[in-house]
Amino acid sequence: MENHKLVMVEDLNQYGYLFGGSLLKWVDEYAWIAASMDYPACNFVTIGMDHVEFRKSVRSGTILKFMINKSKVGSSSVSYQVTVLVQKKKINEQDPIFSTTVTFVSIDSNGRKKNLVTCDCTERD
Repeated sequence: MENHKLVMVEDLNQYGYLFGGSLLKWVDEYAWIAASMDYPACNFVTIGMDHVEFRKSVRSGTILKFMINKSKVGSSSVSYQVTVLVQKKKINEQDPIFSTTVTFVSIDSNGRKKNLVTCDCTERD
C-alpha cells in the first residue's frame, strides 16, 4: 500500500522541522489502514513499533511517501513494514527518512486478543 502526506506548518515543532510525534501518528494510521483493508472483519490495536530513528529533518511543504508492506502474520497479530520517503520534485528521486515495523493485535469487543483464523478475520484477495 502507498500513501502520501503534505507536511503543513501545524505539523512542525518550535524549530520549524517536522514534529516526530506527527510522523509517528501518520505511520501508525497508514499501517492500521493497511491491516484493516487486509482483514476487514478484524478490530486492530497497535502493540508496538520495533524501531524509531528519524534520519533526516523535514520542513513545511515537503511531500512524504509512505510505503506499507505486510511483513509477518501471527495467530492474533500482524506486522507491517513502513518506509517513509521524501518525495523530491525530480521524477523517481526519493530519500528514505524513516522506517519501522508496526505490529497490531486483533481484539474482540471486550479488548481481548482474538485469533485471526477463528474470528472470521479473512484476508482480502
